[in-house]
Amino acid sequence: MTNQLENARQRLVETGQKLYAKGFLAGSDGNSSIRLPDEQFLITPSGLAKGELAPEDLVLLDSHFVKVEGRYQPSSEYKMHQFVYSNRPDISACVHSHAPYCTAFATAGRELPDNILPETVLFVGRICLTEYAPPGTDAVAKTLKPFTGENNAFLLRNHGLLTIGRNLQEAFWRHETVEHFARIYFLACQLGEVGSIPKEDFQRLTRMRNSMQATPDNPEPKPK
Repeated sequence: MTNQLENARQRLVETGQKLYAKGFLAGSDGNSSIRLPDEQFLITPSGLAKGELAPEDLVLLDSHFVKVEGRYQPSSEYKMHQFVYSNRPDISACVHSHAPYCTAFATAGRELPDNILPETVLFVGRICLTEYAPPGTDAVAKTLKPFTGENNAFLLRNHGLLTIGRNLQEAFWRHETVEHFARIYFLACQLGEVGSIPKEDFQRLTRMRNSMQATPDNPEPKPK
């Protein structure tokens, strides 16, 4: 368990650095977490810049999301993470940020369509727009409830983007993919009518995604 925990700490630190480098975070924005093999959880702390974390800054939680280890308090959004893990046994990582284009759509109350870019259909699927909920409260989990069963990306109204995955790498890649799509879609809208993927190919790509999600997950690579 010691090596697994240390590897998980390092991966969460690196994820925070990547989110910050891409401009998805400002100040102490955002939070990420990993489900560990023994049903413990590692989560980023509240009030610290996620791009500047050290491995020892992360917070270890038990199966009930009670703090086991750490000098800081867990993210104030821990209930959102707890809800995802409780309702999706296939999911082992959550990534939340205030990525600008996604947050702009979430603030405007505009959904991102799911039939525009093949990569989004294949690797993410539907991007759900939730109702507004005060951050850090039980209400956030309630707004996710209608969508968590099959979906992997959520625009949190007036808040930001949440993506989930079978491992941290997948959750982060989905985060990147959705924000990249939001930027492309925003720019395309400035040019006029936006074309969509033909229905037949949309269905083909959806079947491919469902097939990939049904296969056993590959182990996440360890940091070098």
